Amino acid sequence: MTKEELIAKLNDLEWEDFEVKEAKAAVPKSCWETVSAFSNTSGGWLVFGIKEIGNNFEIQGVTNPEKIEQDFLNTLRGEKFNVFVDTKQQRYVIDGKTVLAFYIPVSAQKPVYYNTQTNTFIRRSSSDQKARKNEIDAFYRDQSFGTKTSKLAPNTSKEDIDPTSLKQYRDYMARFNPDVSYNRFDEDVFLSKLRILDNEQLTYSGLLFLGKRDTIEKHFPDFRIDLLEIEGKSISEATSNYSFRLGEFENLWDYYFECFKRLKPEVDVEFQLTDQGFGQELSPGLKAIREALVNMLMHADYFAPAHSRIRIFTNHIEFYNPGGLPKPIEELKAKDLSLPRNPLITKLFRMVRLAENAGYGFDRIEANWKTYNNTAPEYDISFDATILKLYTKSQEDTKETSETVQKQFVAVLERLQNELKKEPADIAYVMELLENNFNSFVQYTSEHFGDSSETLRKHFGNSSEITQLSYYYISFLIKRQLQKMQQKR
Repeated sequence: MTKEELIAKLNDLEWEDFEVKEAKAAVPKSCWETVSAFSNTSGGWLVFGIKEIGNNFEIQGVTNPEKIEQDFLNTLRGEKFNVFVDTKQQRYVIDGKTVLAFYIPVSAQKPVYYNTQTNTFIRRSSSDQKARKNEIDAFYRDQSFGTKTSKLAPNTSKEDIDPTSLKQYRDYMARFNPDVSYNRFDEDVFLSKLRILDNEQLTYSGLLFLGKRDTIEKHFPDFRIDLLEIEGKSISEATSNYSFRLGEFENLWDYYFECFKRLKPEVDVEFQLTDQGFGQELSPGLKAIREALVNMLMHADYFAPAHSRIRIFTNHIEFYNPGGLPKPIEELKAKDLSLPRNPLITKLFRMVRLAENAGYGFDRIEANWKTYNNTAPEYDISFDATILKLYTKSQEDTKETSETVQKQFVAVLERLQNELKKEPADIAYVMELLENNFNSFVQYTSEHFGDSSETLRKHFGNSSEITQLSYYYISFLIKRQLQKMQQKR
């Protein structure tokens, strides 16, 4: 970090990777929380010699930089922390005052805490927060990254495999990967070679992928993959929590097809016959969605209390997955690393060619989605969760839609104004206008003004000559129509 970058940081209030401490004459006790938080989250800079005063920052410097630096580093190398915390340090002189900066990298041995495990911290936005028990548990699960679901599920056997799912999986493999050797094996050898079954017990991966739901729930009591369709661009905009919610299905193999069925209509699909006479989807958008769905199912932390979830909004699809990444996303993309959380589940998807042979698929998702509608995926990655957003409408499409809605709204409003000026106004006609143009009216007012009559009045003012009673009446009709729609659902 250069001196210019340091000064720029002081002007940036969104400090996920930056923390200042006054530390004028000694190492402050509060810095150990930040060391723990940076080590457990995404790393960051800890700077001594700067005082925070409200939203302003004053460079005070440290009076004895050599002693403070040695005290800080010796503590990190001592027994205060449960693991060794490495650092990179820099010294700056600004206006004659010495400032010390220490870079705390993310640790490969999380959780990192000082004195006792209760002093485990994580970084949220610009603050250090004490980790909850489930968050600490997630750190310990990540220590065994790639091994947890490869273990045997106690008290299971071949009888706990759903026979329909197994048959469908083998049929799918024979169809889409006919040359793979597994097709030649009988059932017992097939299950053993793919480590669905090991020593007459199911692995957790085999159970999750092809098991019977009743047995899965004995080991994962709240097993499910959520998929919600939401009428709005966000939860706050939607008129109800969801218009569709996926029900319960047997296992991950079944969930894959049910989720894909609901996602498929969100993109344009072209079809072409393969040499074998099978239909093949060519849409880059569909390839990106399939990759995102399989990625979610392959890399989820199934032992976490949270669940994988897909939310289909009117302008984007959101894939939420419990479980962080094993390395920073930039490194995974640059090196195309293959470090699956659930290697056996990953292999089961790859053997039927629903996943590639290497990497996390970020580049393929990005390239296909850009080809599809010229938008880039958005990522929100924390230590215990990963969110991927794919926008189904480009900015140009959204702008065009908004302009069309605006024209419809203005035209309807003008007709309403003209009718409400009359004495008496034809209420039946007003009601008919609202009923017939309800969607465009609500969409435009919610996007631009909210749903209150007071906000509309502020926007149009008295010049519109619509009386206060008319505003309340329109608001009443909209609310009543919303209630009708919710009852129909």
